[in-house]
Amino acid sequence: MVTLGRIAAAVAVAAAAALVGTTGTAPAAVAKAVAKTGPISVAYVEVNNNSMTNVGKYTLAKGGNVFDVAVIFAANINYDTTTKSAYLYNNPNVQRTLDNAATEIKPLQAKGIKVMLSILGNHEGAGFANFPSQAAAAAFAKQLSDTVTKYGLDGIDFDDEYAEYGNNGTGQPNASSFVYLVTALRNLMPNKLISLYNIGPSASRLSYNGVSVDSKFNYAWNPYYGTWGVPAIKLPKSGLSPAAIEIGATATSTAADLARRTVSGGYGVYLTYNLNGTDQHTYISSFTNVLYGSAAVYKK
Repeated sequence: MVTLGRIAAAVAVAAAAALVGTTGTAPAAVAKAVAKTGPISVAYVEVNNNSMTNVGKYTLAKGGNVFDVAVIFAANINYDTTTKSAYLYNNPNVQRTLDNAATEIKPLQAKGIKVMLSILGNHEGAGFANFPSQAAAAAFAKQLSDTVTKYGLDGIDFDDEYAEYGNNGTGQPNASSFVYLVTALRNLMPNKLISLYNIGPSASRLSYNGVSVDSKFNYAWNPYYGTWGVPAIKLPKSGLSPAAIEIGATATSTAADLARRTVSGGYGVYLTYNLNGTDQHTYISSFTNVLYGSAAVYKK
């Protein structure tokens, strides 16, 4: 069963029932009393320009981390035209982040923040929805799982954008590919997180031949910043983020309103994108005051 770390006890207990359906036993960490209560907050970090350590610089004035999940954005699914197969590619900035896990990843995990790696298309025709066979999907899943293990990550996030299906002679999206991929990945890492950035052909191809992978995800979120949209996936509210904001770009009034809707609707996740290295505690407080009844505090 997935250990969620310093997530509010009430939310975590509800989320634990949704997490991949592998067991009915709540993890020990869920039972711990924590200062923070309310939905979990997720922070995507563009590591081409920013450090993952920024996520750990924000706490709540009344105690607890602002962010519960940090997402490294982003590795890529690339295409080898010689072998005609997809492979995992880390650009130099992503690779540097992973290679420096001791300073970029582990300090966050020591605070109870989960660290995930987002996988994004890269204009080469390879995507999550066009593997030519179940074996090909399983081979890519193995690359993802191996990376999670090697660098001590907490999970994988799927973002089906920019694949440009058909480039380099690749196929168009098919019905089976993403189901095979997610199934294989969940089997390889039953106790890790898998999330869906709810966009692209893969997001609408979650079942095949009587098999649905909805319950194999821990989380799914709305990909359109500054808007409200409930992801069309069969997960409990505790695993969904209909709210999505871009820090510093979405109006604070909108960020606060989306936080109110998250709380009033009983949803368990609040998604943020593009946390940078500047002090954003005033902006972040616009939603933490609503989500947690506390302002955010920034500490370098």
